[in-house]
Amino acid sequence: MNRDQVYTSMSMTNLAQPDVTIFLDYAGVIRRAALSPAIPAEVLDAWVGRPWTETVESFGSESLQSLVDDARDLGVSAFRQVNQIFPSGMRLPIEYTAVRLGEDAGLIAIGRSLQAVTELQSRLVEAQQTMERDYWKLREVETRYRLLFGSSSDAVILLRVNGLAIQDLNPAASRVLGRPTGGPRSLVGKDFAGELLDSERDVFHAMLQRLADQGSAPGILLHLGAQRAAWMVRASRLASEAGSLYLLQLTATQAVSTREQSSDGELTDILIERLPDGFVVTDREGLIRWVNPAFLDLVQMPSSSGVMQQSLGRWLDRPGADVGVLLATIARLGVVRPFLTRLRGELGAETEVELSAAGDLDTEPTSIGILFRDVGRRLPRRDNDERLGGRLAALTGRIGKGPLRALVEEAVSVLEQHYIEEALDLTRGNRTATADLLGLSRQSLYVKLKRYGMDQDATTDPGHRP
Repeated sequence: MNRDQVYTSMSMTNLAQPDVTIFLDYAGVIRRAALSPAIPAEVLDAWVGRPWTETVESFGSESLQSLVDDARDLGVSAFRQVNQIFPSGMRLPIEYTAVRLGEDAGLIAIGRSLQAVTELQSRLVEAQQTMERDYWKLREVETRYRLLFGSSSDAVILLRVNGLAIQDLNPAASRVLGRPTGGPRSLVGKDFAGELLDSERDVFHAMLQRLADQGSAPGILLHLGAQRAAWMVRASRLASEAGSLYLLQLTATQAVSTREQSSDGELTDILIERLPDGFVVTDREGLIRWVNPAFLDLVQMPSSSGVMQQSLGRWLDRPGADVGVLLATIARLGVVRPFLTRLRGELGAETEVELSAAGDLDTEPTSIGILFRDVGRRLPRRDNDERLGGRLAALTGRIGKGPLRALVEEAVSVLEQHYIEEALDLTRGNRTATADLLGLSRQSLYVKLKRYGMDQDATTDPGHRP
């Protein structure tokens, strides 16, 4: 079959005709070209006499040359995909293969349009990108849920409706149920009814039954945890992909009673909440029981749940030292006058604060209220620093006039006197507090005061009577 016979035969039926048909000589020069009705009308006369490789985008010319060489040498070529440029400027992705016709008939290249495939691929990529965006949005929502769920100071528990197994709970609920060390994960999957007293299970089931029948139910009092503390429990129902869930909110009865206090008590709570100074309530061991928002700002914590039952010494400049002095002084005197210390935030910020505190009893208090005032913006005091610099400068002028050991001992005495003066200033002359602050016994402090001629200074000492 010669070239004209092949072309005539392919023109007789549209079913057998490819999208693009090109007749070439063995050098790859176009002799004739035809299109199927599937491609809009194009005048292909401009292709005749041109190398086929010049009618495609530059990066596809090597593929076409390889296709021509394979068809000429082997009789048939593999399939190659190129972007075909038509005389009108239209560009279509076309997949070609070429066949040798024999003798002088040259080659025939048969092309199939991949536009539909390309569109499908584009839609697939678009769909994948949309799914990816939706996935990350879902992850962001889940992360926010986890942050809010974990940082909430209210105890929250999710129960499966079928079986009442714990689906999820936050750290506050884990502490309520007496699992602060194992964390919330140690309770997931356990039967919540097993955490209740035998006498309270029927009441709990009755509340859930009323919730199912009426859509709401009043809260009930349950005793939970190892200490069987009283908690007000309220339930609501949620729908989720995993099935229906019960949402339990646990509120300490102490918090409930606080909300039911007189208007004067509520006003006091509101005022303490709004204080610009940090305020903390601890037990006698220094474990935090209550804080106001200003203290959370000082220690850079997002919510009170992250500081409850934590030692106050975690955020003081010298953990175990400042808090130890503070608690010991309050246990003995019932009050601590203002002294300076430093709070370290969770994100690295350091704040100079003035601390004062008082217990609920004169001695051995059970609860301690501590006020933190940010004094970082105050102008620093320079008088003592300048005096210290002058004393040390005077010692420098004595080099060569005495042995090194004597000079060192004099320098130590100057520094010791300076720090005693600073401590007395911080404690406003309270010698007992000064001794605690410097880590000295009162007797040792009195000896040093006498040595430096400071024992006649006007000071206040609740533990000393003349």
